Amino acid sequence: MHQTAPLIKSKINSYIVKDILDSSPEKLLVKVYDFAILNSEKKEMAKTNNALQELINMLRFDDDSYKELSINLFQLYQFCQDQTRKQNFETVSKILVELRDSWIVAIDNKQQA
Repeated sequence: MHQTAPLIKSKINSYIVKDILDSSPEKLLVKVYDFAILNSEKKEMAKTNNALQELINMLRFDDDSYKELSINLFQLYQFCQDQTRKQNFETVSKILVELRDSWIVAIDNKQQA
């Protein structure tokens, strides 16, 4: 019976890995937001901050067309990290949900154009 659980977990992990590898950059962005929101709602400080750090790492300061947006998002992500450390998870979740929803609209608009 105990041998079945690792096999199921392995298949689930394989599915997750394949899903991530096959995802577009836009879909990966939404997945990181989902992870951050989920862990903020669970009050998981370390995982929430790790997800926020990944969002920071995705910013593009090197391209002038994205620089201003990247600076603004950087400041929001830093604020969220600070609020996470202060255990203000509800504030963090609210901000991240709003940002995630805005990205989904922007991605949908881009795909329809």
